[in-house]
Amino acid sequence: MTSERTIWQQLTLRGLGVIDSAELELSEGFTVITGETGAGKTMVVTALGLLRGDRADPGLVRRGADQARVEATIGIRAGAAAADAVENAGGRIDDDVVILGRILSAQGRSRAVAGGATVPAALLSEVTDELVAVHGQSDQHRLLRAAEQRAALDRFAGEPFAAAAAAYAPVHARWRAVERRLDELRTHAQERARELDVLRFGLDEVETVDPQAGEDEELKAEEGVLAHAESLARAADLAHGLLVGDAGPTAARTQIAEASAHLQDAAGHDPVLDALTERVLEVGILIDEVGADLGAYSGGVDLDPERLAALQDRRAALAALQRKYGPTLDDVLAWAEASAARLGELGNDDEAVASLVAEQQTLVPEVRRLAAEMSRLRTEAAVRLGELVDVELAQLSMPSAHLEASVTTSDDATPGPHGVDDVELLFSANSGMGLRPLHKGASGGELSRLMLALEVVLADRTTVPTLVFDEVDAGIGGKAAVEVGRRLARLARHAQVIAVTHLPQVAAFADHHFVVSKDDDGTVTSSSVSEVAESGRVDELARMLAGQEESAAAQAHARELLDLARQGS
Repeated sequence: MTSERTIWQQLTLRGLGVIDSAELELSEGFTVITGETGAGKTMVVTALGLLRGDRADPGLVRRGADQARVEATIGIRAGAAAADAVENAGGRIDDDVVILGRILSAQGRSRAVAGGATVPAALLSEVTDELVAVHGQSDQHRLLRAAEQRAALDRFAGEPFAAAAAAYAPVHARWRAVERRLDELRTHAQERARELDVLRFGLDEVETVDPQAGEDEELKAEEGVLAHAESLARAADLAHGLLVGDAGPTAARTQIAEASAHLQDAAGHDPVLDALTERVLEVGILIDEVGADLGAYSGGVDLDPERLAALQDRRAALAALQRKYGPTLDDVLAWAEASAARLGELGNDDEAVASLVAEQQTLVPEVRRLAAEMSRLRTEAAVRLGELVDVELAQLSMPSAHLEASVTTSDDATPGPHGVDDVELLFSANSGMGLRPLHKGASGGELSRLMLALEVVLADRTTVPTLVFDEVDAGIGGKAAVEVGRRLARLARHAQVIAVTHLPQVAAFADHHFVVSKDDDGTVTSSSVSEVAESGRVDELARMLAGQEESAAAQAHARELLDLARQGS
């Protein structure tokens, strides 16, 4: 083993179910968790589920506690996708270690933490998918479903199949997109014809008026001048007369000139008055200039009723467009631009259909070729899977049992997202019995052993560094249980394995052994978790064997199991 592998290093539980507080220092190799029924050993798997983004159930919070808290410290390789996901979410990876956490309140709220940052619970799922795989009794029901059986076979088929599926997926997706578009074009021809008529009518209206950007505001301003031309000219003319006109002594220019003359008579005696005299002279000049401008304005006002009528008609035409395609003139122009583009698309339907048909004829054989390659790889993998599972079943005291992964392909099947194959796992428990679907061909105990054999074979080919088995050995005992323990120990040579078990034969093969103990004071049950060494392991195995850890016979049997495990793992 190598210490550079990604492993779960520590798991901390606070206020979770019957567990008030527990800390598990995890290591490489094979770790088992045992304990009395109801002690809460499955809470460890529940905690892992929470760290994998499972739904937060407030019922998991220990009675009397405000919250439940789960935290894991995980060694993680730099550059791993999980590390990138944490850092992209604002979390930190310190010394190639990430801390994941989940907090549940008794009121139903929950919070997920990754690398010190609060994150969505879905991110925990994304991160831990690369770090841990949990195999439990619930997986038995999962693997009874056809889609899950196909997915399991595809995972077993390994990298060659993954590469073939990766090549198939985009080609199939494009083919389906072409099919949908062709169907749309052919099915909705009438709707498109109506849309064409509406667009053409609207564009003809806009083209007839030919609006220009900003034109409405310019016309509004010009109309305002023409509509009030007489009053504007009269006001300018009167102002001109009062300022510089020939109205005699009352004209402002005359009054200013007289005031300037009086001031100039007194000039040169007081600088302050001289400055005021200059300002009066400036006022006179300004009045002359304004008066000249008013005269020019008055003479230049255009009294043009025909132009006014034309402006009003133009504005009415623009307003009509705005009511239909606006509300603003810019909106009208934007609608026209978008509608012209859409008209071009609809007008080219025949060309589009021809182009899509040509692409379809190219894609169909390619999709089928890639699907056939997937079928070939699946069929080859199915044979290997059946052979390996049969070997495992023989070691689990089912020497005549047989599993067959059936891959059937219909020549006229429509290629789907996963190819053209139907995959079904078929099982026969004894010689002479016909193969039947899993849910019909195995009893409860047989199904447990079959699922464990499948899990061992599939897990042996996973890239996930930590494997968790939650009582997948239910219904197994005796020699078969020893073989279960031996196989889990072998898996632990290349992955961190954690198993919750009730079988002493399995627990004996572990490198590390945690015991969940419960204490009931009559009011509340409280459980704790502790790692046991050699003598403690003998006591726990004796308890599991006979229910009495102090029984000499049970302890002797426990030591035999430990010796057997050391020799046979």
